[in-house]
Amino acid sequence: MRLRIILLTVATSSLVLVSFLLPLALVLRTFAADRAVSTATVQAQWMAPLAATLKAGNLPLAVDQVNAENKSIPITVFLPGGSELGAPAPRSAAVQLAAKGRSFTSVTPGGVEVLVAVQGLPGGTAVIRTFVPEGELHHGVTRAWLLLCCVGLGLLALSVAVADQLARSVVRPLRAVASASDRLATGDLSARAELTGPPEVRRAGAGLNRLAVRIGELLAHERETVADLSHRLRTPLTALRIDAESLRDHAERAQVLDDLDALEHTVDEIIREARRPTRDDSGDACDAGQVVGERAAFWRPLAEDTERAMTVELAGGPIPVRVCREDLAACMDILLENVFAHTPEGAALAIRLSRRAGGGAWLVVADDGPGFPHPGLTERGRSNGGSTGLGLDIARRIAEGSGGTLTIGQSASGGGSVTVGLGPLGALAEGSRRHRRTQSSL
Repeated sequence: MRLRIILLTVATSSLVLVSFLLPLALVLRTFAADRAVSTATVQAQWMAPLAATLKAGNLPLAVDQVNAENKSIPITVFLPGGSELGAPAPRSAAVQLAAKGRSFTSVTPGGVEVLVAVQGLPGGTAVIRTFVPEGELHHGVTRAWLLLCCVGLGLLALSVAVADQLARSVVRPLRAVASASDRLATGDLSARAELTGPPEVRRAGAGLNRLAVRIGELLAHERETVADLSHRLRTPLTALRIDAESLRDHAERAQVLDDLDALEHTVDEIIREARRPTRDDSGDACDAGQVVGERAAFWRPLAEDTERAMTVELAGGPIPVRVCREDLAACMDILLENVFAHTPEGAALAIRLSRRAGGGAWLVVADDGPGFPHPGLTERGRSNGGSTGLGLDIARRIAEGSGGTLTIGQSASGGGSVTVGLGPLGALAEGSRRHRRTQSSL
């Protein structure tokens, strides 16, 4: 924007300067020519009375004296008898015409000649010729034009300097507003724009600040609502714990109580996360191989109970990814839960974890079920199986928060397949600014 303002100012100033300086330059050129011709005419007219009154012996001296004083405009006197005095010059047709009693100015090759007829001499009419060479006609014009060019360039440079300062006063506040909006986009709700610059820019900055305040209020309200809803789960969990403690089978009671402890831990974690004003996940990292292996081992007994063939392929060695352990475990649970909930018993499933070329990992969960009925199932709240439709959306946001992607498609057996790309350590998380939903065939 700054460059455009400067270019616009340069273009406008150039048009104004050209429209002003070009006519002025032409006027100066014409004025110099007219001044030189006028000087020659005055000199010829001043010589005319001398040619009529001086004696024949004194006239040559007077002509030589004038030519010596003004060498740039030579004088030639053509006498009636055919002789001439002063600077040598041809007796041209113009001179012959002036000998008939006419005084005029004629343009000749190399300059302009002024012819003045002097009548009343004993032998006829004498002609006084003054010649203005081309250089004298344009004397001083080049210097005047150079001076005009310097003035024009100076004015143009001044306009550029003024335009640059004006552009700075407009662009600097806009950059501050853009910087504040970028910080808001990355999740920094404390970012505010400085209210400086023109009124329009200040109005935009004030609007952005009000928007930031409103976003903070809405997020705080949403967190409180989530915390309240999560806290309400404590009552039914307490009732379930009482019922579980009344079970007679010690093994079942221990299993149910362990599951309740895990559920209560999850609820407490949700409440703590909701109460936290902001979250800095720049240091989140885990070993994807370890987490995926643990969750696969957790779900394997259920696969055996439902007679599902479960294949797990994990790349050897640690696979660091930019996502916390809890989020990756939740993503893994969501994908496996969808397989168990939306495929018939006996449908096989496969889990593959491999390294990405640029760091991070590829996690693929495929099954032999009927596949996905609609490619847009990652949209929040959309489900064709009677569920809430939040699972794949949560998994997608976890993947994008790590700098990766989530893609749904078809497995080799015709069933469903979900590919999660997990970003490497140090990758820029763009989950808050990017909402990509892609589908492909696997």
